Amino acid sequence: MFADSAKIYIRSGKGGDGCVSFRRELFVAAGGPNGGDGGRGGDLIFEIDEGLNTLNDFRHVRKYYAGNGEPGGGNRCHGKDGEDMVVKVPPGTVIKDAESGKVITDMNYENRREVVLKGGRGGKGNQHYATPTMQVPKYAQPGKPGKELTVILELKVIADVGLVGFPNVGKSTFLSRVTNAKPKIANYHFTTLNPNLGVVDLGNGDGFVIADIPGLIEGASEGIGLGHEFLKHVERTKVMIHMVDAASTEGRNPLEDIKVINDELASYNEELANRPQVIAANKMDVFYGDEADSVIEELKAEFEPKGIKVFPISAVSGKGVQELLYYVKEQLDQIGDEPVIFEKEFFVDELDLSDEPFTVEIDEEGMYVVEGPRIEKMLGYTNLDSEKGFEFFQKFLKENGILEQLEELGIQDGDTVRMYGLQFDYYK
Repeated sequence: MFADSAKIYIRSGKGGDGCVSFRRELFVAAGGPNGGDGGRGGDLIFEIDEGLNTLNDFRHVRKYYAGNGEPGGGNRCHGKDGEDMVVKVPPGTVIKDAESGKVITDMNYENRREVVLKGGRGGKGNQHYATPTMQVPKYAQPGKPGKELTVILELKVIADVGLVGFPNVGKSTFLSRVTNAKPKIANYHFTTLNPNLGVVDLGNGDGFVIADIPGLIEGASEGIGLGHEFLKHVERTKVMIHMVDAASTEGRNPLEDIKVINDELASYNEELANRPQVIAANKMDVFYGDEADSVIEELKAEFEPKGIKVFPISAVSGKGVQELLYYVKEQLDQIGDEPVIFEKEFFVDELDLSDEPFTVEIDEEGMYVVEGPRIEKMLGYTNLDSEKGFEFFQKFLKENGILEQLEELGIQDGDTVRMYGLQFDYYK
């Protein structure tokens, strides 16, 4: 069975406690403290495994723990570090916080390995606490606890082009003709229950990856059928080939079919409906006489004024297929190579920022300066170049009372705020 989502519990390792110990040797009357430090807790790491293409393994194992660090020992012995837990996932897996639904990380393209939960730091032994006035410290630092989280794994297929449409319109036949994929083909609904990937080779090194997204039906955006499971795979695609049964072999109207599927895409994710799209009017080999021309003219009159080109094709005979593929490649070239990546929205370490200090001041030049460990860490976690990253930045300033403190200092619209080399103009 194909699995494209899973819910699992993950936990990093606890740091080992520091040791309280004193030097004990013959002829050494008053040996000093020599308690060693505890070991670091193991990290919880996600890593891409190219050999995986489903999340089936997570149906059987749902809890993943990194090893705890061992406590320190006497004679300055450092405790052993806990073992890291490496969780292997297929390319295209998006990891989300189960409670909020926010994206923690997107395992794809360049992001092959990521530490999601860092292990707890080992505690310091009593050797670190000796001072001229406290030469016999009888305490050591406990290890920091590990972090825990329940996460949702979602597999979103990595493909340049998504092939969408109602069941039984010929998508699998089309995919088997234009790529090296070998999907099952049969004349009944929901033949394809998992996305099939294939590489289209146009010669001279040109080509693209295409995914046959399983047949969508009305109500898919509300989860009817297997709607949500299927729609999530469209999210990475840059161009969509919308295939319809132009011959109406099952009695459906191709024009209405296209509108229904586009409505489902928009209901699931408004941005999907605005992606570049091309219509493949399939099963042209079934028509007799001039009936085909009237159907194609109707489709072109409806969609080409909206910038959606219509190609009459036959997936069985191959007629019109090459023209369609070259047009899709032109669209991809115009869009560029920038991959579709899901921006980080949930920051695991942000849970620790509340204990970190910060200051809001006015410097000699009258510029507002916001600094401190809390600010520095937040900036390190946040991609301010992305829309979602900047939204997180603004929310952080508000929730931590920074905006309120700036207003108390008398900040006005247009005044400059400096944060560790970055400068912003303030507008309420």
